[in-house]
Amino acid sequence: MSAESADATGELRARVEALYRSDSRRVLATLIRVLGDFDLAEEALHEAFAAALERWPQEGVPENPWSWLVSAGRFKAVDALRRRARFDASLAALAERIGSPMEPENEDERVEDDRLRLIFTCAHPSLAPEAQVALTLREVCGLTTEEIARAFLTTAPTLAQRIVRAKGKLREARVAYEVPSRAELPGRLEAVLRVVYLVFNEGYSASSGAALVRRDLSAEAIRLGRLLVELLPEPEAEGLLALMLLQDSRREARTSPSGELVLIDDQDRASWNRAEIAEGSALVQRALRSRRFGPYTLQAAIAAVHAEAPDAASTGWAEIVGLYDLLLRIEPSPVIELNRAVALAMRDGPAAGLERIDALIAGGELAGYVPLYSARADLLRRLGRAAEARASYERALALAQQEPERRFFERRLAELAG
Repeated sequence: MSAESADATGELRARVEALYRSDSRRVLATLIRVLGDFDLAEEALHEAFAAALERWPQEGVPENPWSWLVSAGRFKAVDALRRRARFDASLAALAERIGSPMEPENEDERVEDDRLRLIFTCAHPSLAPEAQVALTLREVCGLTTEEIARAFLTTAPTLAQRIVRAKGKLREARVAYEVPSRAELPGRLEAVLRVVYLVFNEGYSASSGAALVRRDLSAEAIRLGRLLVELLPEPEAEGLLALMLLQDSRREARTSPSGELVLIDDQDRASWNRAEIAEGSALVQRALRSRRFGPYTLQAAIAAVHAEAPDAASTGWAEIVGLYDLLLRIEPSPVIELNRAVALAMRDGPAAGLERIDALIAGGELAGYVPLYSARADLLRRLGRAAEARASYERALALAQQEPERRFFERRLAELAG
């Protein structure tokens, strides 16, 4: 092979690899629709890209690579099914159906529909939340099993089994690969948004481990949020994207160079990402104007008040308490009650917030929830009740699984001892 041929081959391989990174999930979504099976579509996807590496050097890159890859994947799947039909006669009919000529289609509209179908299928309510998250990260985002397992601190075989079981459940339940009807959409969209936010939260504040944040996960969630808004511009989808952008805007300031936790009042606001704040704030305003907003939009509105304050002292705590009041009316929860108690303490003084937090502890709904004891300890510290503050910090430390958080509580305990 000449040097020129080697260079051309290298360039083509690089182009195919770039196409895989940018378009493989779009190709997969369409193959799942055409083939009706996750595993068969995954196999066909890889066969199609292998065929591209083999044939494009001789034939040239097609004018429409996406269409070529879908067609190649479909025919590879038909060939595989026909071979297997010698041992399983039921596969012959499937091969014939898949191999029949496809109807002409509006490519752009169909591809976007396929991507949306895939998101709703992966977040189907018949699956457990952890299975929804794993399947979404694998099939929609294209993360490897090893990457997902690392992110959620489990083993690759355990994670792989979770994905296999999820696919099996969808297959056995004959879950339709479709976007819900307008009447079904609110309930189904809620499940999709919850999955995306679970992914983001694990990236924004890891549940355990050595690092506070996992940027790859929060970035994937924001990418999914953008895709949802692009494909289905519902107010709550916009509200969720706004919430993620506004929270992510503080990412660089949330830890010190050595990885220590930095509270919002002590963060360097100059390092907050102003582009994300501007985009998130605009999305919040648009969602609020629709008057069809929900809890994600209200949480984003609270995040926007924080993000737009020039310094901690200028934070609009009265507005934040009012937003929490509205949020509690549409989605009552003890976690929101806790967040409102903290805001109330900032508006009316620590004693007012402590009264609400003690009521939550008495209710027992947040037993084992680290932020509950951390918030109580902080309010007691501000009131000068050092012994009680130490007890609450010790409780928070005993429950914490995240190393930066544990070190923060240890520093607070040392300060109180001093």
